[in-house]
Amino acid sequence: MKTNEERLQALLSHLDSLTYIKPEEIPNIQLYMDQVTTFMEEHLSWAKRSPEDKVLTKTMINNYAKNNLLPAPIKKKYSKKHMLMLIFIYYYKNVLSFHDIQQIFKPITEKYFTSEAAQASGCSFESIYQEVFSLGKAQMEKLKEDISDKFQAAQGTFPDLEGGDKEYLQLFSFICQLSFDVYMKKQMIEALVDQLWEEEKASPAEKHGIERTKK
Repeated sequence: MKTNEERLQALLSHLDSLTYIKPEEIPNIQLYMDQVTTFMEEHLSWAKRSPEDKVLTKTMINNYAKNNLLPAPIKKKYSKKHMLMLIFIYYYKNVLSFHDIQQIFKPITEKYFTSEAAQASGCSFESIYQEVFSLGKAQMEKLKEDISDKFQAAQGTFPDLEGGDKEYLQLFSFICQLSFDVYMKKQMIEALVDQLWEEEKASPAEKHGIERTKK
């Protein structure tokens, strides 16, 4: 059985192995559904918990389009922007609901997904993807430091115990700290989404009030 220290080192090594799909790795051609799922399987297989898991299936992608998470394909073909959006959805879907993801990305897809909208805004969907994911390297270093700090704090728990009980309870403390961190960050994301939702609902009324004032 691994010691807690060995578990920590395995976690940090795993983090070092993680990467993201760079825009230049995505074909600049329209892809059919089978090509999309094959590409995602090849490039995100490292994120699967077990070999039997699927990164993305046809049913998942169809559901994303049905629930307005993903703009509809053109003549059953998916563009590079569709691929970038699917990558975003892949990361978000393990944390947030369809509704929350839709609320976050609605302004993005409306303003930057089509070529006309991107030209008008002066910012492309691909550049947004690149900008966001380029933050990952610096965040990864901070994450590793935070995980190490949490581990050291957990190692200081249950000082009066000895042996296997102490080792496991310290591991349990470490898992609890990680879980609490995820829970609180999820709460913050949901609070921000709720703010966006409330602002969207209030927006028509506010605009109406401004128009009445002007009259």
